[in-house]
Amino acid sequence: MIIESTPASVSQPISVVFDFLKNIENLNYLLPQDKISAWTSTPTECSFKIQGGIIIPLELDNVVENLQINLISGAKSPFPFTLSVRLTETPTGTQGQLFFDGKMSKTIQFLAERPLKQLFNTMTENIKVHFEG
Repeated sequence: MIIESTPASVSQPISVVFDFLKNIENLNYLLPQDKISAWTSTPTECSFKIQGGIIIPLELDNVVENLQINLISGAKSPFPFTLSVRLTETPTGTQGQLFFDGKMSKTIQFLAERPLKQLFNTMTENIKVHFEG
């Protein structure tokens, strides 16, 4: 299953946005705080529990300086996935978008697609909130 978030634009240089996002500990600022718990993190990995009791572990996979940050599911993930943050420089700052690629059964896909799309859109919106206030 592939999900793309709605893009978000901020009036910050791409290097500032990239440096913030490549530190996995900062992912906590983008998540909907009322829907997660049990947050733990280091600069290269994190884990949190989403509403419903599923634990999501993420690990930094690789980065392309000022363009893309790739995260992969951790060992205890309920299914394998990648989550990429792609950044584009714009005339007024930076645009960011999330791309999710998960391998799951059709049943899980049916149940998870809408909440995941909402989560990723919230995360990109929270990028704007973080940088623009």
